Amino acid sequence: EVQFVESGGGLVRAGGSLRLSCAASGRIFDDFIIGWFRQAPGKEREGVSCVSKIGGYTWYDDSVKGRFTTSYDHAKNTVYLQMNDLKPEDAGVYYCANGPSEYQGHTLLYRGPRFFRGWGQGTQVTVSS
Repeated sequence: EVQFVESGGGLVRAGGSLRLSCAASGRIFDDFIIGWFRQAPGKEREGVSCVSKIGGYTWYDDSVKGRFTTSYDHAKNTVYLQMNDLKPEDAGVYYCANGPSEYQGHTLLYRGPRFFRGWGQGTQVTVSS
């Protein structure tokens, strides 16, 4: 099973930027997607973004659309999450994991954390107001 190691978190002021990395150990299946998730204290883990290994299809939660960008580097077997214009509500521990993809036409669908596996230890993102 592929495992992931997240890095790049830190403390940033509101409006600032961070780039998170998610390095995969092992081969991700070609029909899989890699997701970024976050969990704030006392809240459930929520999906932030997903990217397909092949084709670069993406999905974003409405709360991050236009501010976050995810991408997969085949050569490095690493997924990135570029986070711009960070807000205090973006704070939390960020995790990545992979799971089977599902599409509706050319639209990548997000089905929730229970369809993903290979969870890493996470990286903390703190946003000061």
